[in-house]
Amino acid sequence: MTHVALYRKYRPKTFNDVIGQDHIVDSLKQSIKNKTIAHAYLFSGSRGIGKTSIARIFAREIGTEEIDLYELDAASNRGIDDVRAIRDAVQTVPVSSKYKVYIVDEAHMLTKEAFNALLKTLEEPPAHIVFILATTEIEKLPDTIVSRCQVYKFKKPTKKILQKLVIDVAKEEGTEISEDVAELIATSGAGAYRDTLGTLEKVIVSIGKKKITVESVKEILGSPSLSFVHEYVTSFFANDIEKGLKALSGAKESGVQMNIFGLMFLSRLRAILLIRFAPSRAEEIQEEYGEEFKFLSDLAKDGKNILTSQKMIQAIDAVSQIKQSPIPELPLEILLMQEIDKK
Repeated sequence: MTHVALYRKYRPKTFNDVIGQDHIVDSLKQSIKNKTIAHAYLFSGSRGIGKTSIARIFAREIGTEEIDLYELDAASNRGIDDVRAIRDAVQTVPVSSKYKVYIVDEAHMLTKEAFNALLKTLEEPPAHIVFILATTEIEKLPDTIVSRCQVYKFKKPTKKILQKLVIDVAKEEGTEISEDVAELIATSGAGAYRDTLGTLEKVIVSIGKKKITVESVKEILGSPSLSFVHEYVTSFFANDIEKGLKALSGAKESGVQMNIFGLMFLSRLRAILLIRFAPSRAEEIQEEYGEEFKFLSDLAKDGKNILTSQKMIQAIDAVSQIKQSPIPELPLEILLMQEIDKK
């Protein structure tokens, strides 16, 4: 049998299967119920969070058969000739459906000329046409295109949602995993359903369906020990370069993937900020981080630990540079030194 990747196997097929995008699902359902189908939609959000899956579901829900559903990857078909082909094709009526639906993925990749050609079609589309543009970078789309679409902004799933997804899918695959293991896998998924299920598949393929432990997952994913993350967090607050460099060195020697280390670092900074400035969410943070909550809470309550918006922005920038850096730990090393450079 042909192997089917988990993210494809468990891709939502109906609105009821969709998780974490209730605000979009409810709105689309209402438009179908009220028979107020727009002729152009724009789905915006980070990669791997369900934009094209929901586009396909919406197409089916408005009665579009497979033969009348067309998908264009604008990353590969981005020129004016590709859009002109669509412009000509939309004039023909659907084969067996009320609507012909065109899903244009990575729409921001279209050329300026292609956008101009598409704009003319969006301004006066035939009654049987529905366009669904999907993009990870809405700011790159011309305002003239955006203004002619109903815009839906997709949310990144929370770690809690991804943990539950990992546990549920693993169970379906005949593998039981603990919440600690699910958290590691969810963290490595970096806020994307697709990447999270890809990581889960890697773990299952590597370990099999025997008992999956935190230690075995850390070895496969290169996940850091929490002690290294905690040491780096405290050194960042205290401007303790030596302690921070020691934590990074220890993490590197143990085979840690620095992008995962960086994501775990950022998530804990965020938790500390929420505990300090949004105390009503403390219970939510405690539920998410369990025994770690005391460590995070102590840092949040320590008046010596000043986490300014500027330091937070520097931390975000450093983590975003890890994958592009020829030395993965270098951005995090430089981050420790920025406060000292000011003195």
